[in-house]
Amino acid sequence: MTPEPFGARLRQAMDTRGRLCVGIDPHASLLTSWGLNDDVAGLERFTRTVVEALADRVAVLKPQSAFFERFGSRGIAVLEKAVEESRAAGALVVMDAKRGDIGSTMGAYAETYLHKDSPLFSDAVTVSPYLGFGSLRPALDAAAISGAGVFVLALTSNPEGAEVQRAAAADGRSLAQVMLDHMAAENEGATPLGSVGAVVGATLGDAGVNLAINGPLLAPGIGAQGATPADLPGVFGDAVRNVMPSVSRGVLRHGPDASGLREAAERFVDEVRAAVSDG
Repeated sequence: MTPEPFGARLRQAMDTRGRLCVGIDPHASLLTSWGLNDDVAGLERFTRTVVEALADRVAVLKPQSAFFERFGSRGIAVLEKAVEESRAAGALVVMDAKRGDIGSTMGAYAETYLHKDSPLFSDAVTVSPYLGFGSLRPALDAAAISGAGVFVLALTSNPEGAEVQRAAAADGRSLAQVMLDHMAAENEGATPLGSVGAVVGATLGDAGVNLAINGPLLAPGIGAQGATPADLPGVFGDAVRNVMPSVSRGVLRHGPDASGLREAAERFVDEVRAAVSDG
């Protein structure tokens, strides 16, 4: 059977569970604030609490791979379990790995996150296109086969990103727009939503690019980075219907109590619903 594409599954998840992606970012300082040690036991307790509190109700969970990798193989084992249990509870998992390379190396990254038999198989993975959009082809092809998605960095919320992403290509378009146009081509004809998404920061003000890529728009920056759900229409304009806001510390700081995590997530879902009309 042909797997259901990620874009269709994400649209359904957003429509039924509300539009919110919660990052699982076990910073050392956050573990400490939860009363946990900055070690594998603390990492496991933190991650299990977030998954048990949220995986059965939010649309997307987004573990940041680096915070697990720093503990070596034992940290990766915690990540594998989190991915498996989150997906089993009905949440879509976006692996925030921001991988970018060429040829067989990109192919190996694709096998890691986008092959259905991998222990780290996720519903989608974040990737960097700034070795050229064509360098992503192994990931794009693997995602299409497995029914997974790919979120491509376009305009990120960190200020340093502008020196690359806002630079002009030979034809006058910004490099970010070049990448967005490639994404639109990948998503052409897909319904109800393409599976190649863009990462566009919610803190940008007017994004100043054409975001009509017929794919999801992952929008970090809500909460601790200063953006609010009310900012989304101004940043994303007519494409706001396809936005998936991403919140990490704004939810996670309400732990370790599971009810605090759930209440914080529900507040963000309600605020996004109030700010953004699906029309």
